[in-house]
Order: sequence, then structure tokens, then C-alpha cells
Amino acid sequence: MTQQDARFEDGGDHPLNLGALDAEDLQVVSTLAQDAIFPASEMQWLAKERRFAVLLNRFRWEDKTAAERRKRSVERVQSLLVVDNVVSVASQGVERGDADTILSVLSVSFEPGEDADGAVILTLAGDGAIRLRVEALEVTLKDVTRPYIAPSKSTPSHPA
Repeated sequence: MTQQDARFEDGGDHPLNLGALDAEDLQVVSTLAQDAIFPASEMQWLAKERRFAVLLNRFRWEDKTAAERRKRSVERVQSLLVVDNVVSVASQGVERGDADTILSVLSVSFEPGEDADGAVILTLAGDGAIRLRVEALEVTLKDVTRPYIAPSKSTPSHPA
């Protein structure tokens, strides 16, 4: 029996293309980005463009119930998480640029500042974090490939 990756057309699904301009919107992005994994080399800050981008291998939480109901494997998809209006980037517990370092997203949150400014925080497994100082909150999450069967064939879990 030959396995092949799922196609958006198979389930009538469409690739995600979401934007967040406030903390409530960002919570939706955070939920969909939870458990995404990426090599540290796949993040880039474009200082002149004031943009931070990371190519994620995102678990398709939005498809989990359908996969279970149809008794098929769960999926991942490559997605771009882009934060605009970035004025500075800081990290803790992250080996930047190392392709062998694999990071896992736990959450994406916003700490408001005085006006529209603040910080977007990517909290990573293993006590890592990336803090993006922004003049205004503008985050996008966009799927850029077709879904593929999750290599682990299992849903991520967070034991207590």
C-alpha cells in the first residue's frame, strides 16, 4: 500500500492565511501555531523591512477532528509566521542560525506597551523565547505548502 500526502482538495480545505491586529486575533494564530517546529536557521529578521519571519512545520490543529473521524493520519503543513513593524529582536535560550537546533512553539502572545506598541513573544519549549519589539501589532500566519502526513503520525501532547 502506497501512502501519499494529503491534498487540500481532498477535504475541501483551503490553506490558512490569517492576520492578527489585536491580542484577541493573535490568540487564534497562537492556537494554530502551537506545537509548530522549525530549525533555528529558518527564522530571519529583516531589519530594513522591519519584519521577522519564520518558516514553521505547523501541526494542523484545524484538521485533527476530521482526521480522527476519517481514521486517517494527522497532518502538518509548512507555514510562514510573519511579524511586521519590528524594531528589535531579542532571544533567550535559542541558538540562532543553527540548522541542527529544532525549536517548538508553545505560544505566541502580545504584551502591550503605552500606545499601539508592545512586544510579540514567541514562547518555545525548553524555556526558550523570542521577544519582538513592535510599533504596532501585525502578525500573519500563512500556509505555503500542501499538508503532509505528520512524521510521528500522532497528535502532540503536553503531559502535566
